[in-house]
Amino acid sequence: MQDVSSLVTQAREGRPRAVARLISLVEGASPQLREVMAALAPLTGNAYVVGLTGSPGVGKSTSTSALVTAYRKQGRRVGVLAVDPSSPFSGGALLGDRVRMSDHASDPGVYIRSMATRGHLGGLAWAAPQAIRVLDAAGCDVILVETVGVGQSEVEIASQADTSVVLLAPGMGDGIQAAKAGILEIGDVYVVNKADRDGADATARELNHMLGLGEARGPGDWRPPIVKTVAARAEGVDEVVEALEKHRAWMEERGVLAERRRARAAREVETIAVTALRERIGDLHGDRRLSSLAERIVAGELDPYRAADELVAGLTQG
Repeated sequence: MQDVSSLVTQAREGRPRAVARLISLVEGASPQLREVMAALAPLTGNAYVVGLTGSPGVGKSTSTSALVTAYRKQGRRVGVLAVDPSSPFSGGALLGDRVRMSDHASDPGVYIRSMATRGHLGGLAWAAPQAIRVLDAAGCDVILVETVGVGQSEVEIASQADTSVVLLAPGMGDGIQAAKAGILEIGDVYVVNKADRDGADATARELNHMLGLGEARGPGDWRPPIVKTVAARAEGVDEVVEALEKHRAWMEERGVLAERRRARAAREVETIAVTALRERIGDLHGDRRLSSLAERIVAGELDPYRAADELVAGLTQG
């Protein structure tokens, strides 16, 4: 068993091993997870969480690395959660700590962690919200969450980040087609990366047109900016940071940031409760209560919805 209070103290001191152990407890759904979350709760709420999403090949890892460099120049501590596909053999992250971020490996002001999706849809690992809490409590000023790059279904990042950045690149085949399933509905800042390629201006124009066709915005509403970058050469990255800071200031001024964080906490509670309930239902297989309800359904004495209500009532009371 780990000494949770000692790990938390060490994490606050910026010791990467302690942060790694806390996130491992989260990922492994350790019996000590409740103790960890209780210890971290008073220490969270300070980090600015930025999500980066987009189709594979748009340069998310390169952009993330460039943003780390930009924030470090400002003297900010940065945490990176890079969510990778799961290995079909080990269940671990396929890519590990990203090669493209190796420049930051020796920087004590940067913590980089790869997390496996473990089959979780939506581009994020199921443990990402708790891992974000660990990095927040460990003193990170900015947390960059880079998602797995699964394309059109990768909209879950909007529910986990304060600000969502959607990356696109010219010549990616489907261009703005990824927008049709909602990926362009979640962005607060849009980045056309690899802007030194042919078609970058056309991609930005098309994106601007599609955003203009979206929902009507009032005079004080946020209009997502479009920034062109060449992340591999750090071109345009400062403009991305500026756009992020403007969005944060806009959210704080209008109470949007606090509302987003409340909604995020509510979803987290709901997920934990549903997971616990599902586990309890799973324990019922072979249980007489479940068999009895099934027999009554087959006999026509009970419909499945009433049976489910009775089951849930029994679980919550028990």
